[in-house]
Amino acid sequence: MVKKNKPVYLCGFMGCGKSTVGKLLAARMGCEFYDMDDYICRKENMSIPEIFSAKGEEYFRQAESAVFEEFKGKTGVIATGGGALLSEKNAAAANSSGVTVFIDAPFESCYERIKDDSNRPIAYNSTREQLLARYNDRYPLYKAHSQVSCSGEGSPFEITENIIQSISIFF
Repeated sequence: MVKKNKPVYLCGFMGCGKSTVGKLLAARMGCEFYDMDDYICRKENMSIPEIFSAKGEEYFRQAESAVFEEFKGKTGVIATGGGALLSEKNAAAANSSGVTVFIDAPFESCYERIKDDSNRPIAYNSTREQLLARYNDRYPLYKAHSQVSCSGEGSPFEITENIIQSISIFF
């Protein structure tokens, strides 16, 4: 069992499984689970599409950065938004305070999960080609302590176990 003395930040492209796996990982570790997107929505009292529409993506990215400040000192598993750790400031905060895990899912797996999701304004308002370009642009920017590859064939439980194994050296 991994000790829960520091946060575990899950990062990766939209639809890679951060929230699904994050809940399982937190249960397996016996700690709290936090979903940054859900936290921002509750704090703003708006859905992500409403935030994007009323205040814009830049505002949402600033809200993500503010969450890193608010979460200082928290332990548990934190599912970041798909773009949260692309900011150098956010990545540095996550990497210095906890353990970051990049859930490396193939584009096609992510795309199948997000293509019709109206709660994801970037995905819903983009073509497949635009999302593939965004995926390819973001992929090299996900810097993490650990990378867990999931070919789309592994179950969330298997991915959770792979994460447990990959982060045990950090605790």
